[in-house]
Amino acid sequence: MPHLTRTDTGLSATGAERLGFGVPGYAHPLLAPVEWAELTRPGTPLHWAVLNVADGPGARPDPHCLEAAGKLRNAGVRVLGHLDLRHGSRPFGEIVSDAHRFLDWYQVDGYLLDRCPTDRADLAAVRRTTATLEVILEHADGGHLVLGHGSHPYPGYAEIADQLVTFCGPWAEYRWSQVAEWTADHPPERFVHLVHGVPRTHLEEAVRIARWQGAGTIFFTDRSADRTGQNDPFAALPGYWDEIVSQIGPGVSE
Repeated sequence: MPHLTRTDTGLSATGAERLGFGVPGYAHPLLAPVEWAELTRPGTPLHWAVLNVADGPGARPDPHCLEAAGKLRNAGVRVLGHLDLRHGSRPFGEIVSDAHRFLDWYQVDGYLLDRCPTDRADLAAVRRTTATLEVILEHADGGHLVLGHGSHPYPGYAEIADQLVTFCGPWAEYRWSQVAEWTADHPPERFVHLVHGVPRTHLEEAVRIARWQGAGTIFFTDRSADRTGQNDPFAALPGYWDEIVSQIGPGVSE
């Protein structure tokens, strides 16, 4: 795994040295065909995209998801399977079973461990999980693990994965957020920020915050969660997708 072999020679856990995107999981390809197609667009600085078929890999291979994942991988995009840890309450066997199905059916390049615990007391259990996933991914070239904490966890978690999601939430909180001091001991490519409800007029400010706080992978959207928490603001493209791609990437081809 990259985080086990990384040295101070400038190797990046994301495969890119500059700010880029991590897509936490669009809606099903049948519901969001434009979103999935945009991920293969030349010039998009994309570090990875998450495949979430049905709160995981689903009960059987989905041909539409298989096609979408195949197109991404053919375009050189790293595809991660979505594994929900349920804040540490999910049985270990279920996680491993889902991981095997993602790899067998969709040939994923790694996993996003969503709702990952943050406390020191849970570190040993999560370490057991990531060590097992490393074994599962041994034959996959450059298997990649992202811990989806959503906030700053106990520092020891940085030792067991390639990237940590240290912020996931609304712009109203992000613009006043503070970075944990221990993150300064690690390069930006180790950290991910996912922010919803970012107005177009504050897009440049959001990018500055990400750079200032040392995040190497981001996903910003103007879409917001509703009060019920049922809708996923990350399930579709932000309204300013072209603008943000141009801002942090080499440019958008028409």
